[in-house]
Amino acid sequence: MNIIGIYQLFPTHNHCIDHLEKVRWNNKPACPYCKSQNITPLPKEKRYHCNNCNTSFSVTVGTIFHHTHLPLQKWFLAICLVLNAKKGVAARQLGRDLKVTKDTAWRMAMKIRQAMGEREQRDLLTGLVECDETYIGGKPRKGTGTHKRGRGTEKIPVVGMIERDGSMKAEVIKNRKLDSKKLSSLVRRSIDIKNATLFTDEYKGYLGIQKFMPHKVVDHTLWYVNGDVHTNTVESFWALLKRGIVGQYHKVSLKHLAHYIDEFSYRWNHRKDENLFTTTLLRAVGV
Repeated sequence: MNIIGIYQLFPTHNHCIDHLEKVRWNNKPACPYCKSQNITPLPKEKRYHCNNCNTSFSVTVGTIFHHTHLPLQKWFLAICLVLNAKKGVAARQLGRDLKVTKDTAWRMAMKIRQAMGEREQRDLLTGLVECDETYIGGKPRKGTGTHKRGRGTEKIPVVGMIERDGSMKAEVIKNRKLDSKKLSSLVRRSIDIKNATLFTDEYKGYLGIQKFMPHKVVDHTLWYVNGDVHTNTVESFWALLKRGIVGQYHKVSLKHLAHYIDEFSYRWNHRKDENLFTTTLLRAVGV
Protein backbone atom coordinates (compact mmCIF):
# COMPACT_ATOMS: atom_id res chain seq x y z
CA MET A 1 0.00 0.00 0.00
CA ASN A 2 1.24 3.50 -0.89
CA ILE A 3 -0.17 6.98 -0.36
CA ILE A 4 -1.82 6.99 -3.81
CA GLY A 5 -3.63 3.79 -2.86
CA ILE A 6 -4.78 5.38 0.41
CA TYR A 7 -6.34 8.32 -1.44
CA GLN A 8 -7.99 6.02 -3.97
CA LEU A 9 -9.41 3.48 -1.51
CA PHE A 10 -10.21 5.82 1.38
CA PRO A 11 -11.02 9.26 -0.06
CA THR A 12 -13.07 10.39 2.97
CA HIS A 13 -13.23 9.89 6.73
CA ASN A 14 -16.41 7.81 6.37
CA HIS A 15 -14.70 5.43 3.95
CA CYS A 16 -12.01 4.89 6.59
CA ILE A 17 -14.66 4.23 9.27
CA ASP A 18 -16.39 1.67 7.02
CA HIS A 19 -13.09 -0.12 6.39
CA LEU A 20 -12.22 -0.22 10.09
CA GLU A 21 -15.62 -1.73 10.87
CA LYS A 22 -15.01 -4.42 8.29
CA VAL A 23 -11.52 -5.14 9.63
CA ARG A 24 -12.52 -5.15 13.30
CA TRP A 25 -16.02 -6.59 13.26
CA ASN A 26 -16.40 -8.11 9.80
CA ASN A 27 -19.47 -5.87 9.48
CA LYS A 28 -21.04 -7.41 12.61
CA PRO A 29 -20.62 -4.64 15.22
CA ALA A 30 -20.24 -5.59 18.86
CA CYS A 31 -20.01 -3.38 21.92
CA PRO A 32 -16.34 -3.01 22.96
CA TYR A 33 -17.39 -2.65 26.60
CA CYS A 34 -19.68 -5.65 27.17
CA LYS A 35 -19.21 -7.55 23.85
CA SER A 36 -22.96 -7.56 23.23
CA GLN A 37 -24.30 -7.50 19.68
CA ASN A 38 -27.66 -6.12 20.84
CA ILE A 39 -26.97 -2.68 19.43
CA THR A 40 -28.75 0.10 17.56
CA PRO A 41 -26.93 1.91 14.71
CA LEU A 42 -26.70 5.72 14.78
CA PRO A 43 -25.92 6.29 11.07
CA LYS A 44 -25.62 10.07 11.11
CA GLU A 45 -22.96 9.96 13.83
CA LYS A 46 -21.21 6.81 12.58
CA ARG A 47 -21.71 5.40 16.07
CA TYR A 48 -23.73 2.67 17.80
CA HIS A 49 -25.81 2.42 20.95
CA CYS A 50 -25.53 -0.71 23.08
CA ASN A 51 -28.92 -1.77 24.40
CA ASN A 52 -27.25 -4.07 26.93
CA CYS A 53 -24.96 -1.67 28.84
CA ASN A 54 -26.64 1.54 27.60
CA THR A 55 -23.46 3.13 26.19
CA SER A 56 -22.63 4.59 22.81
CA PHE A 57 -19.45 3.77 20.94
CA SER A 58 -17.68 3.92 17.62
CA VAL A 59 -15.29 1.53 15.93
CA THR A 60 -12.27 3.46 17.26
CA VAL A 61 -13.00 2.71 20.94
CA GLY A 62 -10.17 0.67 22.47
CA THR A 63 -7.88 1.13 19.45
CA ILE A 64 -4.89 3.36 18.75
CA PHE A 65 -7.36 5.79 17.12
CA HIS A 66 -9.42 6.26 20.29
CA HIS A 67 -10.04 9.91 21.26
CA THR A 68 -8.35 11.17 18.11
CA HIS A 69 -9.50 14.51 16.67
CA LEU A 70 -7.81 13.90 13.33
CA PRO A 71 -9.49 12.46 10.23
CA LEU A 72 -8.81 8.74 9.96
CA GLN A 73 -7.45 9.29 6.47
CA LYS A 74 -4.46 11.05 8.06
CA TRP A 75 -3.97 8.09 10.37
CA PHE A 76 -4.06 5.71 7.40
CA LEU A 77 -1.52 7.90 5.59
CA ALA A 78 0.70 7.95 8.67
CA ILE A 79 0.65 4.14 8.92
CA CYS A 80 1.51 3.91 5.23
CA LEU A 81 4.43 6.36 5.57
CA VAL A 82 5.86 4.57 8.63
CA LEU A 83 5.59 1.13 7.03
CA ASN A 84 7.22 2.24 3.76
CA ALA A 85 10.10 4.16 5.36
CA LYS A 86 12.84 1.53 5.51
CA LYS A 87 14.93 3.65 7.89
CA GLY A 88 12.01 5.27 9.68
CA VAL A 89 10.44 8.70 9.38
CA ALA A 90 11.10 11.57 11.81
CA ALA A 91 8.23 13.28 13.62
CA ARG A 92 8.98 16.63 11.96
CA GLN A 93 8.93 15.03 8.50
CA LEU A 94 5.73 13.15 9.30
CA GLY A 95 4.21 16.39 10.54
CA ARG A 96 5.10 18.19 7.30
CA ASP A 97 3.67 15.36 5.20
CA LEU A 98 0.37 15.28 7.12
CA LYS A 99 0.11 19.02 7.90
CA VAL A 100 0.02 18.46 11.66
CA THR A 101 2.28 19.70 14.45
CA LYS A 102 5.48 17.91 15.40
CA ASP A 103 3.99 16.82 18.74
CA THR A 104 0.87 15.42 17.07
CA ALA A 105 3.01 13.56 14.53
CA TRP A 106 5.21 12.13 17.31
CA ARG A 107 2.15 10.91 19.24
CA MET A 108 0.71 9.31 16.09
CA ALA A 109 4.01 7.57 15.36
CA MET A 110 4.25 6.24 18.92
CA LYS A 111 0.69 4.87 18.71
CA ILE A 112 1.57 3.16 15.42
CA ARG A 113 4.70 1.68 17.04
CA GLN A 114 2.44 0.38 19.80
CA ALA A 115 0.56 -1.60 17.15
CA MET A 116 3.88 -2.78 15.67
CA GLY A 117 5.17 -4.18 18.97
CA GLU A 118 6.93 -7.54 18.55
CA ARG A 119 7.95 -8.17 22.15
CA GLU A 120 4.95 -10.44 22.74
CA GLN A 121 5.94 -12.65 19.81
CA ARG A 122 5.80 -16.17 21.22
CA ASP A 123 7.27 -18.26 18.41
CA LEU A 124 10.78 -19.42 19.23
CA LEU A 125 13.48 -19.01 16.61
CA THR A 126 14.64 -22.24 14.96
CA GLY A 127 17.18 -23.44 12.40
CA LEU A 128 20.22 -21.27 11.80
CA VAL A 129 20.11 -18.34 14.22
CA GLU A 130 22.53 -15.43 14.52
CA CYS A 131 23.01 -13.47 17.73
CA ASP A 132 24.89 -10.22 18.23
CA GLU A 133 24.76 -7.10 20.34
CA THR A 134 25.06 -3.45 19.46
CA TYR A 135 25.29 -0.25 21.48
CA ILE A 136 22.98 2.73 21.04
CA GLY A 137 23.78 6.26 22.15
CA GLY A 138 25.07 9.63 21.03
CA LYS A 139 28.62 10.88 20.85
CA PRO A 140 30.07 11.90 24.25
CA ARG A 141 30.75 15.52 25.06
CA LYS A 142 34.29 16.76 24.54
CA GLY A 143 36.44 17.03 27.62
CA THR A 144 34.40 14.62 29.73
CA GLY A 145 37.09 11.97 30.15
CA THR A 146 38.00 8.80 28.24
CA HIS A 147 35.19 7.17 26.29
CA LYS A 148 35.60 3.59 25.19
CA ARG A 149 34.03 2.10 22.09
CA GLY A 150 32.31 -1.24 21.58
CA ARG A 151 31.76 -3.37 24.67
CA GLY A 152 33.62 -0.92 26.90
CA THR A 153 31.20 1.91 26.17
CA GLU A 154 28.60 3.46 28.47
CA LYS A 155 25.99 3.31 25.71
CA ILE A 156 22.85 1.20 25.94
CA PRO A 157 23.34 -2.45 24.84
CA VAL A 158 20.75 -4.10 22.58
CA VAL A 159 20.86 -7.85 21.93
CA GLY A 160 19.41 -9.18 18.70
CA MET A 161 18.70 -12.72 17.51
CA ILE A 162 17.69 -13.38 13.93
CA GLU A 163 16.59 -16.53 12.15
CA ARG A 164 18.08 -16.95 8.67
CA ASP A 165 15.34 -15.91 6.21
CA GLY A 166 13.04 -15.52 9.21
CA SER A 167 12.18 -13.33 12.17
CA MET A 168 14.16 -10.92 14.30
CA LYS A 169 13.98 -10.52 18.07
CA ALA A 170 15.74 -7.68 19.86
CA GLU A 171 15.80 -6.61 23.49
CA VAL A 172 17.14 -3.52 25.23
CA ILE A 173 19.32 -4.17 28.28
CA LYS A 174 18.15 -1.26 30.41
CA ASN A 175 20.53 -1.75 33.32
CA ARG A 176 23.46 -1.83 30.85
CA LYS A 177 24.79 -5.03 32.46
CA LEU A 178 25.41 -7.55 29.69
CA ASP A 179 27.15 -10.69 30.96
CA SER A 180 27.18 -14.41 30.26
CA LYS A 181 24.23 -15.09 32.57
CA LYS A 182 22.06 -12.44 30.89
CA LEU A 183 22.94 -13.61 27.37
CA SER A 184 22.21 -17.26 28.19
CA SER A 185 18.84 -16.27 29.65
CA LEU A 186 17.93 -14.27 26.52
CA VAL A 187 18.90 -17.16 24.26
CA ARG A 188 16.82 -19.68 26.23
CA ARG A 189 13.83 -17.33 26.17
CA SER A 190 13.99 -16.58 22.44
CA ILE A 191 15.38 -19.69 20.71
CA ASP A 192 14.23 -23.30 20.44
CA ILE A 193 17.52 -24.65 21.77
CA LYS A 194 16.74 -28.23 20.66
CA ASN A 195 16.09 -27.29 17.05
CA ALA A 196 18.53 -24.49 16.38
CA THR A 197 22.21 -23.75 15.86
CA LEU A 198 23.49 -20.43 17.16
CA PHE A 199 26.16 -18.31 15.47
CA THR A 200 27.87 -15.54 17.41
CA ASP A 201 31.15 -13.64 17.40
CA GLU A 202 34.03 -14.42 19.74
CA TYR A 203 32.71 -12.43 22.73
CA LYS A 204 33.39 -14.39 25.94
CA GLY A 205 29.88 -13.76 27.20
CA TYR A 206 28.61 -16.36 24.70
CA LEU A 207 30.90 -19.16 25.87
CA GLY A 208 28.39 -20.75 28.26
CA ILE A 209 25.81 -21.23 25.49
CA GLN A 210 27.59 -24.29 24.08
CA LYS A 211 26.64 -26.16 27.25
CA PHE A 212 22.94 -26.30 26.32
CA MET A 213 22.73 -25.91 22.51
CA PRO A 214 24.85 -26.14 19.32
CA HIS A 215 26.99 -23.00 19.10
CA LYS A 216 29.49 -21.92 16.44
CA VAL A 217 31.79 -18.91 16.75
CA VAL A 218 32.90 -16.40 14.13
CA ASP A 219 36.35 -15.09 15.02
CA HIS A 220 36.32 -11.65 13.43
CA THR A 221 40.03 -11.21 14.07
CA LEU A 222 40.67 -13.97 11.51
CA TRP A 223 37.65 -14.28 9.19
CA TYR A 224 34.05 -13.14 8.69
CA VAL A 225 32.42 -15.97 6.70
CA ASN A 226 33.05 -19.70 6.68
CA GLY A 227 30.21 -21.40 4.79
CA ASP A 228 27.07 -20.97 6.90
CA VAL A 229 29.05 -19.65 9.84
CA HIS A 230 28.66 -15.85 9.91
CA THR A 231 26.70 -13.05 11.57
CA ASN A 232 26.18 -10.92 8.47
CA THR A 233 22.36 -11.03 8.65
CA VAL A 234 22.05 -9.59 12.14
CA GLU A 235 24.76 -7.03 11.35
CA SER A 236 22.69 -5.92 8.33
CA PHE A 237 19.77 -5.31 10.69
CA TRP A 238 21.99 -3.27 13.01
CA ALA A 239 23.10 -1.17 10.04
CA LEU A 240 19.46 -0.33 9.20
CA LEU A 241 18.66 0.45 12.83
CA LYS A 242 21.65 2.73 13.35
CA ARG A 243 21.17 4.54 10.04
CA GLY A 244 17.58 5.17 11.09
CA ILE A 245 18.50 6.48 14.53
CA VAL A 246 21.42 8.60 13.31
CA GLY A 247 19.90 9.80 10.04
CA GLN A 248 16.20 10.13 10.92
CA TYR A 249 15.60 10.33 14.65
CA HIS A 250 19.03 11.72 15.65
CA LYS A 251 18.38 10.94 19.31
CA VAL A 252 16.29 8.28 21.08
CA SER A 253 15.78 8.16 24.85
CA LEU A 254 16.15 4.96 26.85
CA LYS A 255 12.47 5.27 27.83
CA HIS A 256 11.29 4.89 24.22
CA LEU A 257 14.19 2.97 22.65
CA ALA A 258 12.37 -0.39 22.84
CA HIS A 259 9.46 1.03 20.80
CA TYR A 260 11.78 2.22 18.04
CA ILE A 261 13.52 -1.17 17.93
CA ASP A 262 10.08 -2.83 17.74
CA GLU A 263 9.35 -0.65 14.70
CA PHE A 264 12.46 -1.80 12.85
CA SER A 265 11.94 -5.44 13.91
CA TYR A 266 8.33 -5.31 12.71
CA ARG A 267 9.27 -4.05 9.26
CA TRP A 268 12.02 -6.68 9.02
CA ASN A 269 9.79 -9.56 10.17
CA HIS A 270 6.99 -8.61 7.77
CA ARG A 271 9.14 -7.54 4.82
CA LYS A 272 7.54 -10.21 2.61
CA ASP A 273 3.95 -9.45 3.68
CA GLU A 274 2.15 -8.00 0.66
CA ASN A 275 -0.81 -7.03 2.87
CA LEU A 276 1.23 -5.37 5.59
CA PHE A 277 -1.08 -2.35 5.79
CA THR A 278 -4.05 -4.60 6.60
CA THR A 279 -1.93 -6.65 9.02
CA THR A 280 -1.03 -3.46 10.86
CA LEU A 281 -4.62 -2.25 10.93
CA LEU A 282 -5.66 -5.56 12.50
CA ARG A 283 -3.11 -4.98 15.25
CA ALA A 284 -4.17 -1.34 15.59
CA VAL A 285 -7.79 -2.31 16.38
CA GLY A 286 -6.77 -5.22 18.61
CA VAL A 287 -7.76 -8.13 16.37
